[in-house]
Amino acid sequence: MHLQRVLYTVAIGLFCLFTVNVAAQQPSASGGPRDEKLWQKALQIHRKAVVIDTHNDVTTPMTNDDYDLSGAPPVPYRTSIERMKQGGVTGLFFSLYIRPWYVAHGGSTRRTLDMIDSVYRAVERHPSDLMLATSTPDIRRAKKQKKIAALMGIEGGHAIENSLATLRVFHRLGVRYMTLTWNNTNDWADAGRGEKKHHGLSAFGEEVVREMNRLGMLVDVSHVSDETMSDALDVSKAPIIASHSSARALSNVPRNIPDDLLRRIAKNGGVVQVNFYSVFVDAATVTPQNNERNRRLKAQQDALDEKYKNDPERLAEESDKLDASSPLPPLPISKLIDHIDHIVKVAGVDHVGLGPDFDGAVDMPEGAQDVSMLPNITYELLKRGYSEKDIRKVLGENFLRAFAEAERVSKSLSKTISADGSLKRIK
Repeated sequence: MHLQRVLYTVAIGLFCLFTVNVAAQQPSASGGPRDEKLWQKALQIHRKAVVIDTHNDVTTPMTNDDYDLSGAPPVPYRTSIERMKQGGVTGLFFSLYIRPWYVAHGGSTRRTLDMIDSVYRAVERHPSDLMLATSTPDIRRAKKQKKIAALMGIEGGHAIENSLATLRVFHRLGVRYMTLTWNNTNDWADAGRGEKKHHGLSAFGEEVVREMNRLGMLVDVSHVSDETMSDALDVSKAPIIASHSSARALSNVPRNIPDDLLRRIAKNGGVVQVNFYSVFVDAATVTPQNNERNRRLKAQQDALDEKYKNDPERLAEESDKLDASSPLPPLPISKLIDHIDHIVKVAGVDHVGLGPDFDGAVDMPEGAQDVSMLPNITYELLKRGYSEKDIRKVLGENFLRAFAEAERVSKSLSKTISADGSLKRIK
């Protein structure tokens, strides 16, 4: 068994190394030779730009396995400080993903605190490379200091355990966005893939959005139902974001955003951060392949489900390893860029960014399989005729604008706590 594990680890490592090298040598989506002059221009733009990744799930192995971001990431994960540097990352949101298991068994808030601690520990271990950031000035300061701004976003509103006080504590600890739901509907908001209990946001859910506005915490509508997204847009006084979602018109899955809501997000001043996961990029192509893989690996997955039924973190890690051992054929990167194009056409170039979901999903398009490959996005946008100004908007400036506006709204909503300690209704 030990030998099998060693051989498995080597195989996955070689696969990841192969994909990195292929991307570095051939970022062209067309399969033809790279335009070296255009590539050098892309690198020049990318180096100057503020590059923001709004959703990275490497926080899970950081918390579970005490991975400190140095050296090679543990299989099957792909994020490290060195790869962030290669990708030109200015700011990265470490996702505090709280599995629904904790709702049923207790400990959602404790798990969130453990994940926050793992981010603080990483910053403490790597002060020359990372700096904790909680604001737009912090992100720009990190760029000047040639460091990576470490930010945090909660994935799953059940993390607050229905407590505005807990929400406020998380904000004090540095959390700057919260995804209102994960795939599970919670006590106050419907999820896109969950039961529709509230027809969007409950009354308490609306209070959560108002309090996030007051705090300056961005409202994240990835994972929520269309009704919840619509309600959040009705209630929020600040721009909202979708931290890792793509366009439903191109890939018809509930996690993606339909055109009518893309337009409303634009009107709200928000930003849709495009998800790189292959199913969200091209479900029509990838879903049959994924179903076939699931069928082929079902016996092994069933065994894992039984072995780790009381350990959700280890079950998820082993399941990811199983999928990574049988990767799907990668989509061309052009399919990913199509989503950026579509959102630009529907919502405008001021309302799209990058939320790749690295280490939260295994299968990504060619040339976009880990954080080191982000310069390929700049190259592909140049190939499609995007100006340097617009490319810099997509890479990070759009997000910074929305974040800064949320900070401004927060300042304008001061003194909204009543004498009895309850939250006044923000009109």
